[in-house]
Amino acid sequence: MTNHLARCVAEAYEQALPHRGTGRVADYIPALAKVDPNRFGFALALPDGTVHARGDADEPFSIQSVSKVFTLALALRRVGSALWDGVGREPSGSAFNSIVQLESEGGIPRNPLINAGAIATSDRLIDTRSADAAVDEILDFIRARAGDAGVAIDPEVAASESETGARNRALAYFMASFGNLRHPVETVLSVYFRQCAIAMSCRQLARAGLFLAMDGRDPLTGEQLIEPHRARRINAIMMLCGHYDNSGEFAFRVGLPGKSGVGGGILCIAPGQGSIAVWSPGLTEAGTSLVGALALEHFAYAAGWSVFD
Repeated sequence: MTNHLARCVAEAYEQALPHRGTGRVADYIPALAKVDPNRFGFALALPDGTVHARGDADEPFSIQSVSKVFTLALALRRVGSALWDGVGREPSGSAFNSIVQLESEGGIPRNPLINAGAIATSDRLIDTRSADAAVDEILDFIRARAGDAGVAIDPEVAASESETGARNRALAYFMASFGNLRHPVETVLSVYFRQCAIAMSCRQLARAGLFLAMDGRDPLTGEQLIEPHRARRINAIMMLCGHYDNSGEFAFRVGLPGKSGVGGGILCIAPGQGSIAVWSPGLTEAGTSLVGALALEHFAYAAGWSVFD
């Protein structure tokens, strides 16, 4: 089986390789505009610790919105179902930074994976602590899951996020006007901008996502990180909402829960099987890695992995 999966990884990588460099890099964040669009990495992590990797799988990149999955897990662990009092669980069908629905829905973001929802989730994770304490918790968690204490925040990207964050500030102040933030806007955004600026490689990211494939348990340490039903629900939200207004297309083509980031990364979860991370900076109009999504589609078909089987 391991040899079969290694061949599937190699085949998916080679199938997507000719498309490398296509799509548009997220140039509205200056630090991301500098990234080479020809980068392409692929890593598959299995519960026994095996990692099959191709291309630029050990090159760190800005995981951006992929971080929202980990923050969601930590917020659920900290405040439990109370999180859903201020964050919905429905697909948005809108761009990741849309403000339109917030007004019509009383400042309650549709789900925790769009920007407004992730900002509200970060607010709940702070839970009366300092912003630095919340960021430390996120970093410690991801480092432990990746098995690498070197995972860090890219300070240039974090500064770039803050300097160009007018739309995210608008979302946060809008939610605050409805009473849906419990901490000062800049405190919440300090956490949000820094979590999005975490830099990881595909190998590290695939390893970090394994707990979501194994009912909330880290298969390499044996630690039960979140309750099994919460892991399943995070996967469900990733399937429905992980790619904004492109989530339906991704589910149709790949058939696995996933979360994309505008840095070009995608984390994909195959429940009971493993965790996959791809990275290629060129994006579709919906903000999902074009080459990464193609590679995942080829891999899921070759491996026969789908939640719909």
